[in-house]
Amino acid sequence: MSIDISQFFQAFFDEAEELLAEKERLLLALDLAAPGAEDLNAIFRAAHSIKGGASTFGLTDMTEVTHVLESLLDRIRKGEMALTSEHVDAFLAAKDVLKMQLDGHRHGAAVDRDAVADVRMMLQALSQQHASATVASDNHASRSGLAGVLACYRLELPRMQQREIEALAAELGLLGQVALEPLDDGRHAIQIITHESLDDIVAICSFVVDAADIKIVQVPVPVDALGRAALEQAQGYGFFDPLPAGAPVDADAARGYGFFQPLEQIRSAAGLTAEPDSDKKISAKLDKAQDKGGAHGAESSSIRVSVEKVDQLINLIGELVITQAMIAQRADSLDPMLHERLLGSVSQLTRNTRDLQEAVMSIRMMPMDFVFSRFPRMVRDLAAKLGKKVDFVTSGAATELDKGLIERIVDPLTHLVRNSIDHGIEMPATRLAAGKAEAGRLFLSASHQGGNIVVEVSDDGGGLNRERILAKALENGLDVADDISDDDVWQLIFAPGFSTADIVTDVSGRGVGMDVVKRNITAMGGTVQIRSAKGFGTTISIALPLTLAILDGMSIRVGEEVYILPLGFVIESLQPVPADIKDISGQGRLVRVRGEYLPLIALHQIFDIAPRFTNPCEGIVVILETDGRRAGLFVDDLVGQQQVVVKNLESNYRKVNGISGATILGDGGVSLILDVAALIRSSRQLADDNIF
Repeated sequence: MSIDISQFFQAFFDEAEELLAEKERLLLALDLAAPGAEDLNAIFRAAHSIKGGASTFGLTDMTEVTHVLESLLDRIRKGEMALTSEHVDAFLAAKDVLKMQLDGHRHGAAVDRDAVADVRMMLQALSQQHASATVASDNHASRSGLAGVLACYRLELPRMQQREIEALAAELGLLGQVALEPLDDGRHAIQIITHESLDDIVAICSFVVDAADIKIVQVPVPVDALGRAALEQAQGYGFFDPLPAGAPVDADAARGYGFFQPLEQIRSAAGLTAEPDSDKKISAKLDKAQDKGGAHGAESSSIRVSVEKVDQLINLIGELVITQAMIAQRADSLDPMLHERLLGSVSQLTRNTRDLQEAVMSIRMMPMDFVFSRFPRMVRDLAAKLGKKVDFVTSGAATELDKGLIERIVDPLTHLVRNSIDHGIEMPATRLAAGKAEAGRLFLSASHQGGNIVVEVSDDGGGLNRERILAKALENGLDVADDISDDDVWQLIFAPGFSTADIVTDVSGRGVGMDVVKRNITAMGGTVQIRSAKGFGTTISIALPLTLAILDGMSIRVGEEVYILPLGFVIESLQPVPADIKDISGQGRLVRVRGEYLPLIALHQIFDIAPRFTNPCEGIVVILETDGRRAGLFVDDLVGQQQVVVKNLESNYRKVNGISGATILGDGGVSLILDVAALIRSSRQLADDNIF
């Protein structure tokens, strides 16, 4: 069975990117004093897989880097040299170069060839640093544990395109000596003499052809291909007496040394455990490889699907939800006695639609590990640059969030993490003087709370300095009072251009970043809160909706119009009594809720609508909260709760203040979704005064 490998470029790019990310994660977690053998093997396998794929697709620049990288990793995992921080730095630099090369092939991005050459030279220098003649001669030792003994395999290939055969032969050539042989029926066979394991050979073949379609047999090693060096190396295992000076190296002479024998006999002569019959062993290896592929397919059945197709599916489900709501609304007017079976079917349709909607939405959900995995390397590099020691701890990496939100949360979190390391965590000497551990701790966590996901960036550093922030705010011309609450002081750091850094560096000090963080979070329907204690640290919490495509909403009516309030912002609803309403000259109305006065927002005034009621005591007040601020929204009445499909208003019309989107109701009418944050900002001056 031949395969057109060109169609797998995208799959290789995706897999290589995942392998590079996994390689970085493993490198950062290594214990230099006692690195785990499995971790070292996993790092080696990642490099080996990338090399194999790059070679198969003719990406020689990546193959050259991974070949040198693989050689150095191989020595370390075999214990031929000790792992040092210098090695880890070099491996991380190699990962960066490979990512740059991958982006070059994938997106046409620029590749710094000088940086590539520098990394190759660094890896080669490290590889040769502790090399000896013995190590050099044993560079391709057998994975089976019998170092120095070659094995020869003959691979009969299925019918394949010539370029596929050549690509496979070239890749196998990296494992040993390869000879290509045409067969009578138009197929080809490849003979490979190698120290590598059968697992490695099968893994390489799997990049081009289904391993189950290859017939592999083990044959005696052709002595003519060994050369004197291999024979001299083999004599060290007691296979034969030392070679006489000037002895010929040919098949006839080698037979006298007892070397031209099947591998099993050589093992026996060396006093090693005999292997099972080679053909059975090979068959078992192929069965295992095939079973792994089948098991993987049976368990996960995973396929790579473009985001555009998923979005199209979600849009269609949204239309289905709207249609189902229309049917349900029409059905409500039917006589339940006369149309019992029809109404039962509509109820079943409603349940099925809800289940289908949740199932499809889950396709876009991704674990937060997709974001968290980017930070260990950044924390390591930035801490080293600033001369600090930081222990990075994450939790809740399996918590899922909509893919669209995950991509947009990366930049805000990146700035918050950098800010914690730069401004929050103190220098080691300062921490020791304060009675703290020399290394600061930085926490990144995610958890579900109701219909939201809460992401927290927390450090045990020096905390925010209230006096310094207030002084800087006054210097910047901000109107602040000395007696404002701590929560309000912390919010000042989100002001545009605000920075308490004494000097401007490439890390911070320009006063940009925190305002962008808050603006981006707010644009995603989220909120940001800060908790800080001087000398003990700071925690910044971000609350986000799980998805922006579908939300739970409360329908409210003002006059003849129906609006949707995102349910996540709704605290409660009530009908106030006259004593709870206060008119403040020049500041509008306030409503008292359990002893606290809140700004009262009259929706009919904002949108210039003729309401049913102008007196809040006759209508309904909905208490809303965002960014730690609360306000009352005055409406005529509540219609009910429902899930709504969010439609982008800007792409179909234009940006409207106080409106975040639109949806289609069951009767086919369009309802606008209120932007709660914008509405509360409109009454901010009242909340800031807090005169009661």
